[in-house]
Amino acid sequence: MSSTPLDYVHRFVPAHAAAKDAPTLLLLHGTGGDENDLLQLGPLLAPGAALLSPRGKVLEQGMARFFRRLAQGVFDEEDIKRRSGELASFVARAATFYDFDAARVIAVGFSNGANIAASLLLLHPDTLAGAVLFHAMTPLAPQPLPDLRGRPALLTAGRADPLVPGAESERLAKLLERAGAEVTLAWQPGGHTLTQAEIATAAVWLRERGW
Repeated sequence: MSSTPLDYVHRFVPAHAAAKDAPTLLLLHGTGGDENDLLQLGPLLAPGAALLSPRGKVLEQGMARFFRRLAQGVFDEEDIKRRSGELASFVARAATFYDFDAARVIAVGFSNGANIAASLLLLHPDTLAGAVLFHAMTPLAPQPLPDLRGRPALLTAGRADPLVPGAESERLAKLLERAGAEVTLAWQPGGHTLTQAEIATAAVWLRERGW
């Protein structure tokens, strides 16, 4: 847990000294997680990368989240906008504080963390160079859409996911494509869990893009 003046409880792991031009992975946990949950993914996805892992500020029945929801699958869009702005500002300040390249930040989010990562792409696209979205829903559909050309996104989805219907995964993929992103939608047969196959798919996807 960091004692820095940055306004999210978070963990930061510097890039490996031998990993020249390594990106920073912005690790965003799911509901009920914290800043430690996804740290183990870093070496599996992008060996040597820096890791920035904040804890969501919103509490739902004691469980940390990155934004409020009104019901299962029903999001508070005004809160999404506010929290996305807070997170974008945090990443920018963290880049200065920890001296990493703000132009090489890749979001890696699961569930609620993937949703806030998608909202960063849609509302604050300059914050991210790309995103890995594990089991994401469409957080909102801003008008006009941002220009996401040059910002690729990988979406992974479970065909038996009880929380994220397949149509919702396809909706988000199409929305990001309309904004100009290069989108890869990768299906797995399971439910709302992060599988080893998804992690392996994401690692290959990142490596193919030089990250």
